[in-house]
This record gives sequence, structure tokens and C-alpha cells, in this order.
Amino acid sequence: VQLVESGGGFVQPGGSLRLSCKISGLTLYEYHIGWFRQAPGKEREGASCIVPAHGPTYYEDSVKDRFNCSRDDATSTVHLQMNSLRPEDTAVYYCAADASRYYNSRKTLYEYDFWGQGTQVTVSS
Repeated sequence: VQLVESGGGFVQPGGSLRLSCKISGLTLYEYHIGWFRQAPGKEREGASCIVPAHGPTYYEDSVKDRFNCSRDDATSTVHLQMNSLRPEDTAVYYCAADASRYYNSRKTLYEYDFWGQGTQVTVSS
């Protein structure tokens, strides 16, 4: 199983970035896919958004109305569109796959079944 994130980079506050996560080696539609972020010196958090195998997408409050998560099972790719970026969004962003029957928004990255290596997002003027 491989999850490979891409699309990270440097952006000014208020800007946008689109991250992608290409997934191989598993049947994507059977998994919940979460996007996580890890900033230096901060505790591990739950997912910023979760695109479940079924049902509506979950968004953590701090990213609601700014981020959009979507999945394309045909291409085994999950996207994270980030708008109105803020300096506090600076982090390494990871995608992860969870085969549980129901998703849990409190699960952290390493409690998922599979995860990628991450891509750096830096928001600064």
C-alpha cells in the first residue's frame, strides 16, 4: 500500500493550495481517507477533514468553510483544496486510510491503517 502526497509549497496568507494524495494497493472505496497536519512543537491532532467511505465529509472547525476534501475513486486520488490560508495552517500535511466500519474524528494519524510521508505547506508573508 502506498499513499503519496503532493502539491505542498509556500504560499502567502489568503492564498490557496491544492494537495493530492495518490493511493495504490488498496480498494479506495472501502476506506475512510483523512487529511492530517502536524506542525512543529504541536501535539498530534485529529483529522482536519475525513472523506468517509459513505456519507458526508467531516471538517474540523478550524478548516470548515476554507478547506474542501474530495475523493476520486476512479483514479484512487484524494484532494485537499485549501483556501484563505493562514500562517497557523503551516504544517506537514498527511493523508491516511482507515478501514474501520465507522470513522472516528478523534483518531490521530498513526491510528489509521496506512499513511503517507507528508508534504510541507508553509503560509507566510
